[in-house]
Amino acid sequence: MRLTIGVLLTVLISPLAQAELIDEINDRGELRIAVQADTPPYAFKQDEHLAGFDVELGQALAKELDLRAEFIETPAEQILPEVESGKIDVALSQLRAAQKVDAALDVSQPFGSDKLVIPFQKDNPAFESAVNNALQRIKDDGRLADLEKKWLKGEQPTAGQ
Repeated sequence: MRLTIGVLLTVLISPLAQAELIDEINDRGELRIAVQADTPPYAFKQDEHLAGFDVELGQALAKELDLRAEFIETPAEQILPEVESGKIDVALSQLRAAQKVDAALDVSQPFGSDKLVIPFQKDNPAFESAVNNALQRIKDDGRLADLEKKWLKGEQPTAGQ
């Protein structure tokens, strides 16, 4: 009987512990997204507003997660440390699947023709699943292809992007 109760408690407590990031984001009602505002066509200022592929993808991602998108302009060297610290939830910074990230971060499944990934805090399987499912829906309904066509048509990424 004690073993059964112990197993049940473990099963019940583990998902709660792992769902902390998604719960925090849902309670806040917004997804904090880091972008570099000087990387056209990905993210740039246009009439005092952010525009570009990363911005529209971030808006679509937040909408799929039933959240508001809050964009935080972040210098390149600070993006991953800010995600790791929890000040930022995700980064849209042209990080490719082949690039290595800090061991304290996890990344989404690759998406788009450039095989980009979205970094976020490590050990948050519920958040990872939510992000990957949202990205899959954006891909499946053609929005990702439309964004690539709109913003990246003919764009060749430069080294370091």
